[in-house]
Amino acid sequence: MSVARRVLGKLGSLLLTLFLASLLVFFSRFLVPGDPISFLLRGRKPSPQAVADLTAQYGLDLPPWQQYVNWVGGILHGDFGRSLQYRQDVATVVGERLPVTFGLVLIAGLIITVVGLAAGVVAALNKGRMLDRAVLVGLTVLAAIPSFVGSIVLISVFAVQLGWFPSFGSGDGFVDTIYHLVLPSIALAIVFIVLVGKVTRTSMVDQLAREHVEVATSRGLTRATVIRRHVLRNAIGPIVTVSGVLVAGLLVASTIVESAFGLAGIGSLLVQSVDRLDFPVVQAIVLLVVTAFVVVNAIVDILEPVIDPRSAAGAGAR
Repeated sequence: MSVARRVLGKLGSLLLTLFLASLLVFFSRFLVPGDPISFLLRGRKPSPQAVADLTAQYGLDLPPWQQYVNWVGGILHGDFGRSLQYRQDVATVVGERLPVTFGLVLIAGLIITVVGLAAGVVAALNKGRMLDRAVLVGLTVLAAIPSFVGSIVLISVFAVQLGWFPSFGSGDGFVDTIYHLVLPSIALAIVFIVLVGKVTRTSMVDQLAREHVEVATSRGLTRATVIRRHVLRNAIGPIVTVSGVLVAGLLVASTIVESAFGLAGIGSLLVQSVDRLDFPVVQAIVLLVVTAFVVVNAIVDILEPVIDPRSAAGAGAR
């Protein structure tokens, strides 16, 4: 299969997936109990005409299919609707919170990459030894720690007892924001370090048993060179493949971490919006998360033959 056909096929699948996701995200609103107009009125008892005007203002008097068409048409023009809670454009409300979540996910991703890769490589190179078992036990323990528990422990130890880091808020300015995001990023990264570590170990162990590694070693190459050129390079494919899962998982798990640390990100905004029936904001955030997941997976699928040419050969054989 040519590169152009592969890319076009992936783009077609991406658009179809986003279309189906938009249907699910929008029409699931009608399955949720509660009336957004009741939230807007906040217990007041206006006249029927006032209720009708408010309903028409937000387009809630239209048939569901027409509401969906208007919603998608607005999104294509950068208009995600108007927040019922903040009485502002949804794009503005979400856009103000997005940098905090982006910074949180970025720092957590760096931690996951460095620690997860290091743990997996160390375990693979010491397979069957004490160090390998110690790493596997450590990863198993980390996997059993939920994000909210990790957040509480980190706050108790490093913020309350030691006073090294702040326990609340997003900070002011670039450096202060990074400082405030250190503990939340660690709490967010804990579970995902396990995923990267175990995938790295499995892939490395598989590559170490390959014939080309033995040939490279017999040619007199140093162990470090063999590992860098012939093991780690070929083992990176499965590690990159899980990146799509990581992106979606980090964005979803950020809701818990942001609430625990009082961060003004889209995760905490999602929780507040669900509680207050602010459907336009909920729909925008959920669609954003789904889009990020689908796009990252599409990019990984397109780049996979470049990273690991054997996958392209296997696909061509099939």
